[in-house]
Parts: sequence; structure tokens; C-alpha cells
Amino acid sequence: MTPINSFLKGKHILAVDDEWDVIETIQEILDEAKVDYAQDYETALEKILETQYDLAILDIMGVNGIKLLEECVKKDIPAIMLTANSMNPQSLVESIKKGAISYLSKEHLSVLDSLVSELLNKHKQGRSTWKFSFEKLGSSFNSRFGNNWKDDDKEFWDKFDKNYYI
Repeated sequence: MTPINSFLKGKHILAVDDEWDVIETIQEILDEAKVDYAQDYETALEKILETQYDLAILDIMGVNGIKLLEECVKKDIPAIMLTANSMNPQSLVESIKKGAISYLSKEHLSVLDSLVSELLNKHKQGRSTWKFSFEKLGSSFNSRFGNNWKDDDKEFWDKFDKNYYI
């Protein structure tokens, strides 16, 4: 057991994705945590309403992840948005505005354990999870969206970049 992963030990996490291989990968990578899963909106919503999770990892497409994010926020469940097909500046901004603690591409699944540990730790300490996300993953946003991608919503990003909070 590595020190960074020990923060996951005993955590109860909900993984929501319509692709079974993604669910399996999340369960394998986050093996120190108890990981429940759902592959559709209705099942995920039922689990969110019935259980107080330490974290939810929500796919955006296929399971109505943004709507599930709203339910997580109501129950004070921190949520990370995980996407492949919706990886764009608009869904990133929407995820921030709706209360997600981070936004990850599925290409980052291989390091999900360390990212989740750091994000949960920062969240627990009341520190900015978004600052960490942009420090760690900002270059991948730039390579995916282009170097000037924040210019399309300059007012939002100018405010957000001051303290990584809205």
C-alpha cells in the first residue's frame, strides 16, 4: 500500500458510467475504497438518494451526469466529472458552475487513484480542488482545447482564475 492511496482506504465511492469497462477500471484502480456503481441515470439517482458517499465519479454522456451532479451537490457529495465525448470547454464550465470538484478526461483513468486521493484530501481540508486540477491537468486542457480556449468565455475565466472558485 502506497501512502498516497491510503487516503482512499475505507472511502465509499459511487462510479457512474454507461460503459462497463470504465466501471471495471475504476473499481480496479480504486481498490482500497468500496466502489458502488451504476450504469444508468435512474439507478445512480436511487443510490445517491439512499447513500451518503464520500465521492461520486460521474460520466457526463449516457447517464445524464450533469443532472446527477446537481443531486450530489444537494446531498453534499463531492463529485468528479469523468468524460471522453463531452471533453470541451462548455461542459467544463458547466461542471464548475454546477459544483463539481474536478473534471477529468477518461485518458486519466490510469492515475485516477492518485488524483482522487489528492482531490479528496484537498476537499476535506477546504482547499481548492480546482487549483490542483488546473496545476496537474491544465496542459491537457490546453492541448485538447487549444492554447486560447479560455478566450471564448473570458469574463468567467478571469473571475475563476483569481481564486479557482465561483
